[in-house]
Amino acid sequence: MKLFPAIDLLNGQCVRLYQGDYNQATTYSSDPVAVAREWRDAGASWLHVVDLDGAKAGQPVNSEVIARICRETHLHVELGGGLRTLEQIAETLAMGVERVILGTAVLTKRELLDQALQRWGARIVVGIDARDGYVAIHGWQETSSVQATELARELSAAGARTIIYTDIAGDGAMQGPNLAALRTMLDALQGSGTALVASGGVSSLADLQSLNELELEGAIIGKALYIGAIDLPGAIRVIERGETTGGRAC
Repeated sequence: MKLFPAIDLLNGQCVRLYQGDYNQATTYSSDPVAVAREWRDAGASWLHVVDLDGAKAGQPVNSEVIARICRETHLHVELGGGLRTLEQIAETLAMGVERVILGTAVLTKRELLDQALQRWGARIVVGIDARDGYVAIHGWQETSSVQATELARELSAAGARTIIYTDIAGDGAMQGPNLAALRTMLDALQGSGTALVASGGVSSLADLQSLNELELEGAIIGKALYIGAIDLPGAIRVIERGETTGGRAC
């Protein structure tokens, strides 16, 4: 299972939101590029980046700092937030981002997803963010009437090869991932060939070990890294490399 350290960008800074609430943001660094270098030096190969300003504005906002992260760290970067057109996606991939995450657009502009999948294939990732099992959109500010599992099946059939599933209630809460919801999502995708990445609630190495028992492509780690609850080098040794000793945090 891959580990994806997370960098959420708001006003050019590295922050974490509590349950997606922009009014409950904690700033951890004014230099996101330095944070990206830190995760790279800790052994990470991937980075999960969210342009929170972009998600709220409906268009990319923090492109300059994201381009610097790609250029200066050479990490595999997946990026979501505010991407609403093929031109924006093309520009994002051209600046060094490995995978683009489409969230709100998969509900509001389905033709965009279809065209993007046709053009870029596996470099297009679908983000499904759910509150109480229903898909949230527009930077988590609205909850739709669409069930997350139904959307997952539909998008898998449309050609999506990777889905990132975020349980909003767990995001930033440090209460553990929603394993039941993840199992339900995995059941919905069984036999489809679509991989699932878990996001939200990871608070310890033990949480990562529980996720590692599921058939997931990866897990995104946010607040737990910033407050020191998870030691990233140790987690990489245990989870990605399968070593029997590792992180001090459990």
